[in-house]
Amino acid sequence: MEEIYCFAGNPLDRASERRRDAAWIAGLLDDPAARILPLCELRPLIRDGEAVELDWQPVAPWRETIKRGATLVFLGLEEGRPYFAIDAGSAEIGGGSDREPIDARSLAPLLPGGEAAILAEARSLIDWHARHGFCAQCGSPTRVESAGWVRRCPECKASHYPRSDPVTIMLAVRGDYGLLGRNRRRPSARFSCLAGFMEPGETLEESVRREVREESGVHVGRVKYLACQPWPFPSSLMMGFICEALSKEITVDPEELAEARWFHRDEIRAMVARAASGPDDPTQVSLPGPVAIAHHICRRWSNGLDSL
Repeated sequence: MEEIYCFAGNPLDRASERRRDAAWIAGLLDDPAARILPLCELRPLIRDGEAVELDWQPVAPWRETIKRGATLVFLGLEEGRPYFAIDAGSAEIGGGSDREPIDARSLAPLLPGGEAAILAEARSLIDWHARHGFCAQCGSPTRVESAGWVRRCPECKASHYPRSDPVTIMLAVRGDYGLLGRNRRRPSARFSCLAGFMEPGETLEESVRREVREESGVHVGRVKYLACQPWPFPSSLMMGFICEALSKEITVDPEELAEARWFHRDEIRAMVARAASGPDDPTQVSLPGPVAIAHHICRRWSNGLDSL
């Protein structure tokens, strides 16, 4: 059975073939069942109550904000109900909630899988609009069209579309040992899989081999794809691999990593268990928690679920 990771498994029908139909979108906004998710500086609100849920609100309290030109994105339909997201800026939160907006990375592990995936879609799109207000071709201000899925330039007529940046993330293995690294932004005991953005003209396998060699000096042979995960910070697709290490000697690129080490399978299995059970113990080496695909790559390999 295919595993679904955090930010994956979006249940919405995106109805992409109808986004250009402005009258249809307007009708959806008039539907009393329609719901809208406000993002305040890219952070969503949650509902008051015992269960952690996104604070989906009626459209009516947001009508004036929409008229004033706030970025509005159609996310999709679920059982006929329309869902939207809106850029609420830094102050407007609507709906009368007393709760503060929460960072999506902290909130996602607490949400049902489908809700986290919808949040990833909403956050990525709202962030994309905030970064692409001007035409990359001529520099003119662009306009939002197609229910938030296109920005068009009225001057040079160029169309700009949201993009996901492809990232390869991999565990290089040699016998019973896996290679993990730590960059300077992580706490001193937090390790993870090596990762990096794909470059133009590369295959996935070439990207895996290049990134491992650049960051650690280790050469890679066989490469095996495992799974992928949307990562909305701001909008990446994390593609996970295990790969065959052909060399053992580590030469760290200090621009990329603070350090890299070989860890025995048993050590990685113990690190996975600690990461899944709660906050890091600063006295022990650790891995990212289950929100990240790196956690699952390490879990699957250390438990013998994947091999080359």
